[in-house]
Amino acid sequence: QVQLVESGGGLVQPGGSLRLSCAASGFTFSSYAMSWYRQAPGKERELVAAIGSAGGSTNYADSVKGRFTISRDNAKNTVYLQMNSLKREDTAVYYCKATNFKIYWGQGTQVTVSS
Repeated sequence: QVQLVESGGGLVQPGGSLRLSCAASGFTFSSYAMSWYRQAPGKERELVAAIGSAGGSTNYADSVKGRFTISRDNAKNTVYLQMNSLKREDTAVYYCKATNFKIYWGQGTQVTVSS
């Protein structure tokens, strides 16, 4: 059974940091590109960051460049999103996605940036 389980979300003040994790199981994690998306209330889901299957290539939305870092540990079947200098506009539900011949989504984790 395929599972993508996000964790690490929560409430943080502007300027703070969070580290999201997405633990994968039920498929060959190291063969899949992984990405993080987010969806704010009333907005469409948008790509935040992506990483290749081997971890050698990454790309970021312009809005998070220089603040967020995506990484993966294929030995642990986990992808991470380190989020620094958080802003109120980063508030959203964050989802991880696995992409190869098939696409899998996690259920999401809420990130709220507020004072």
